[in-house]
Amino acid sequence: MLTVLGFAMIATFLVLIMTKKMSPIAALVLIPALFCVAVGQGARLGDYVIDGVGNLAPTAAMLMFAIVYFGVMIDVGLFDPIVRGILRFCKADPVRIVVGTAVLAAIVSLDGDGSTTFMITVSAMYPLYKRLGMSMVVMTGVAATANGVMNTLPWGGPTARAATALKLDAADIFVPMIPALGAGLLFVFALAYVLGRRERKRIGYLTLDEALVPETGTVLVAAGGGGAGGGSKDAGGRAGAGTGAGVGAEVGSGSSPGSGAGEGDGDGFQGLDPNRATLRPRLYWFNAGLTVALLTAMILELLPIPVLFLLGAALALTVNYPDMAEQKARIAAHADNVLNVSGMVFAAAVFTGVLTGTGMVKHMADWLVGAIPEGMGPHMGLVTGVLSLPLTYFMSNDGFYFGVLPVLAEAGAAHGVSSLEIARASIVGQALHMSSPLVPAVYVLVGMAKVEFGDHTRFTVKWAALTSLVVLAAAVLFGIV
Repeated sequence: MLTVLGFAMIATFLVLIMTKKMSPIAALVLIPALFCVAVGQGARLGDYVIDGVGNLAPTAAMLMFAIVYFGVMIDVGLFDPIVRGILRFCKADPVRIVVGTAVLAAIVSLDGDGSTTFMITVSAMYPLYKRLGMSMVVMTGVAATANGVMNTLPWGGPTARAATALKLDAADIFVPMIPALGAGLLFVFALAYVLGRRERKRIGYLTLDEALVPETGTVLVAAGGGGAGGGSKDAGGRAGAGTGAGVGAEVGSGSSPGSGAGEGDGDGFQGLDPNRATLRPRLYWFNAGLTVALLTAMILELLPIPVLFLLGAALALTVNYPDMAEQKARIAAHADNVLNVSGMVFAAAVFTGVLTGTGMVKHMADWLVGAIPEGMGPHMGLVTGVLSLPLTYFMSNDGFYFGVLPVLAEAGAAHGVSSLEIARASIVGQALHMSSPLVPAVYVLVGMAKVEFGDHTRFTVKWAALTSLVVLAAAVLFGIV
């Protein structure tokens, strides 16, 4: 009964948000609450929610102060050279821009934190997508999938969890998987190239000079190949303003997540504005050094990540904006992102709290493991890899690696399959996991990119699942799994 209700709860949630019948926050709260009552445990709803909030509170705190910190770094102009450099490399060509998104997300993912990756990637790339009228879900999908592959780094979380759960060395799990993960990353780059060509065909492309000019209140017409006609919508649901040769992008006068200015209305291409009042060019190297130090401390785990970002945000605000009024203005400028993301995290705490507290997760996992045919025993590595896709999407990494993986490893051991092989196979689903509604970082991604979570899910899931299957196929081909 709990198995059926667990799958029904997840399916109901996904259908409602993908059809936009409910907002993600409302669905994350109300759907599990109703199912908790349906299983006869409504009286314990409060306990489940408090447990879920307690588990996710450090993540919410980290995201709140990380958004403030990186928001301030965007305000002061730390990432402006990156934006200009990427734009010049991309030459306003949609193909190069999408591939650049994948490369940037993969590189920044080396710090092991998805939220940081998404904040930096969106900050750098959002103005380019907005200026050229490109689909924002292409950006979020490519960034999430690239980060998912890189999330398997030993300090990224999943590999360490697998090593802990099965009492193995993380290096023994990760190092042999490098060829397979490399194949997955190459597939992401190839996918970015294909999606970029599709965007180029749809909108054409501006010349570099046109893209660099921060005009406002203007509809730009693409100079490249023929795109869709006027009034069409991109994959993210945004209206295009195309005429003749291609689709242009409306450019407003305000700031975007990539602008850092935070003043005005609209979503203008202000990320490259060299004259915005929030810039602090004299403190550039201080801010760059502070960011490097913060990421280094995060990788070395000198302090808990929420504490690091709390200290970093306080220091960045104090040094860059010593005036109290300016500090309040900077905090207010990023309040929308903070509220949206932290609210989503605490709403997700209701979902995970009920899913775990009622026992639905355990029953679902037991059912899936029990459904494995006896003849598949010698192939438990492959089975684990396949199961890692849906299980890490519908469950937290903690639930999968500490709850399900030991059971899979035990079943594999009975058929002579080593725990190392099971552990390696268990990390192939991370490309899909990073777009799960249970991953707080994905709300940073869609929030800063101003994309509906349902649109992101509908676009990304198929590509992310395919990427995970490529990693698994490569692992089997190379004899790793």
